[in-house]
Amino acid sequence: MIADRRGNIRRVSAPKRRVPAAQRGARLTRRTPEDGATSPVIPRRSGKRSGKGSGRRSGQRGGPARHAAPPGPAAGPHPVEIAGHLHELTVRLLAADSLTQALDRLAAATAALPGVVRCSVVLIGEGGPLTEAAAGPAGETFDRLQYADSSGPGLEAARTRTVVTAADLAADQRWPELWDAARADGLRAVAAIPLDVRRTAVGAVSVYPDRPGDLDPEVMVTAMALAGQAEVLLGELRRREALTEGAEVDRAVGVIIAQRGCGVQEAYAVLQESAQRLGLDRGTIAARLVTAAARNAE
Repeated sequence: MIADRRGNIRRVSAPKRRVPAAQRGARLTRRTPEDGATSPVIPRRSGKRSGKGSGRRSGQRGGPARHAAPPGPAAGPHPVEIAGHLHELTVRLLAADSLTQALDRLAAATAALPGVVRCSVVLIGEGGPLTEAAAGPAGETFDRLQYADSSGPGLEAARTRTVVTAADLAADQRWPELWDAARADGLRAVAAIPLDVRRTAVGAVSVYPDRPGDLDPEVMVTAMALAGQAEVLLGELRRREALTEGAEVDRAVGVIIAQRGCGVQEAYAVLQESAQRLGLDRGTIAARLVTAAARNAE
């Protein structure tokens, strides 16, 4: 209360204090007289309250809430096991001296999977012969026959770039010419997984289980992981071989120019003609030519 100039006393209310937004939520509590605890003040919603069953969710029955049972462990090989296989394959393939040796190691790693009696690997390069490798005690006749006739699960997977499976090789109608070979070699079934070595070749990893029927799902997942990793590693090996082959070809061209006194284009043509005549790739002919020139120079 304050007095004005004439001495009259008037009541004056204190100015209202603004509450910051961060502190407004703290004022929505009240103290209960029983225990002194605070409970939230829930603002009322506008509009009519629902009638029957307003305290429950729509369609919810009485009684305690029921929860779905947690899902069981996912089927398939353990990720740590797959990671171990991939690490070992990476180390072995990157340490290979040649692409052929790398394919041998890929076949051996896949054939070591449980329940697998054989693994064969084939690559089809542009304009070149088949590059093949295998591991396992059986199946040589079967692979030799399918490559000779250009027909079989491995070659079909390579051409179509899809997984090709056969639950009974001795009766599969797609390849009747392979029935006898499958029986003789004791091959029951197969799962052929495509390989796609970028810009260089296509191929397949064929996995033969020890019993008829589909390949075990865990083994199938692991084999597909190995094939996928091999695509990257084989591409890197091809790149390295191309660099090495290019340097060897350049040296061989220099030898031809020195021996014949011809130009660069003619020297390349001579090297290519020699490779075609002998049925070998240009890199092999170049390496032999350089080696022979070095031996004669001693």
